[in-house]
Amino acid sequence: MLRAGFDSLLSLVIFLVFTGFAVAALVFAAMAREDAYRAAEKQTKKFWLILLGINLALNLLLPMLFLQIAGLIAAIVFMVDVRPALAQVSGGGRGRRGGGSSSDGPYGPYNGGR
Repeated sequence: MLRAGFDSLLSLVIFLVFTGFAVAALVFAAMAREDAYRAAEKQTKKFWLILLGINLALNLLLPMLFLQIAGLIAAIVFMVDVRPALAQVSGGGRGRRGGGSSSDGPYGPYNGGR
């Protein structure tokens, strides 16, 4: 009896993690610009939205482990390969994040004419 409870809890955790990851990948795919996909030389936005949408639908409608793992692989490929490439061509790479000041302009720091 304890084993059955553990198995159902583990299945629920796997379902929630895989579905959450599928939702995150789909949201990131939808937020990126279409031209960024072409500039990064990746598949089209439509391709990734369809693939990740099918992944999410299968996770929700047919929660079978082998389908979830196949969908997880597609989401991992998007998050690890495509998303960083999109961020790089869109100007949202790591280089822009932490080093600047709030007074920085597009060509460097603004010093108020001093």
